[in-house]
Amino acid sequence: MGLFEKLKEKAVNNRQRIVLPESTEPRTLAAADRIIADGVAEVILIGSPDDILAAAKQQELKNIEKATIYNPADADVLEPMAQLYYDLRKSKGISIEDARKTAKNPLYFGCLLIKSGKADGQVAGAMNTTGNVLRAAFQTIKTMPGISVVSGAFLMLLPEDSPYGTDGLMVFADCAVLPDPTAEELAQIAVSTERTARDIAGIEPRIAMLSFSTKGSAKHDRVTKVTDALAIVKEKYPNINIDGELQADAALVPSVGNSKAPGSPIAGKANVLVFPSLEVGNIAYKLVQRLAGVPAVGPILQGMAAPVNDLSRGCNPDDIYKTIIITCNQAIGLKASK
Repeated sequence: MGLFEKLKEKAVNNRQRIVLPESTEPRTLAAADRIIADGVAEVILIGSPDDILAAAKQQELKNIEKATIYNPADADVLEPMAQLYYDLRKSKGISIEDARKTAKNPLYFGCLLIKSGKADGQVAGAMNTTGNVLRAAFQTIKTMPGISVVSGAFLMLLPEDSPYGTDGLMVFADCAVLPDPTAEELAQIAVSTERTARDIAGIEPRIAMLSFSTKGSAKHDRVTKVTDALAIVKEKYPNINIDGELQADAALVPSVGNSKAPGSPIAGKANVLVFPSLEVGNIAYKLVQRLAGVPAVGPILQGMAAPVNDLSRGCNPDDIYKTIIITCNQAIGLKASK
């Protein structure tokens, strides 16, 4: 059984409530229809029921009427979410009228549903920018306890007989969000990626903090940042299986790991790679993806108190379907950890 078949089965057996705020967008509706038909999740749509059902009818979709629809144009529907947003942001000086205006925005309304306990996750970005998707989440859901930064992980799906990772599966981060993390932020990225590896990849994480140095072979401020991040993780989360600083070959190849970092619990067998900057991580995942033909699934946004995932505006319905499945599994994992 492949990765997505396993994730889908887990989602079907633990159905989550997922908000799709871009509720008349054709690709989103097609994915929602398939999600409902397959029993993967309870779908929540935001907007006018007439408009949503008309858009579904135009595509000859048969299951959208089974979704839960919230219409922010209905004052009785809007007011509880507006009041919640006001309570969250009144210290910033907003008025209740400002709150009502913001809560009408489907991105915010969906996140407020999550904050109020009426939903478990949100998927958006087919029509909206990453900035807009994340801004709504930051202002409502916020980050997990002990985490102040959101980062983006990719699942790298190497062949199952690959000598690298766990049955060919590896997790790379941060490849999508934070350009130049501090040592504290890099430590938080490692902690968030450990959770992603467990909840989404379903593997026992072995995390390598990567650098151009292995165990002091080079001296530089950028190496120190990695070693400081490692020290933070080890102090705050002593049960996480992590080591560094390691060069990529020392992290992945047993013979090189034994030579450069003898005694390391990670060297030569890492299945999670944490990169020292976004520049490095983004370049690395795209090189592996393109030169080796390795499917890259993501970015999976991590670090939020509840899962909110961003789509590429060039996505197709299958991309959205898979992102919803990932979001369900993140929600399941978060609930299990509480």
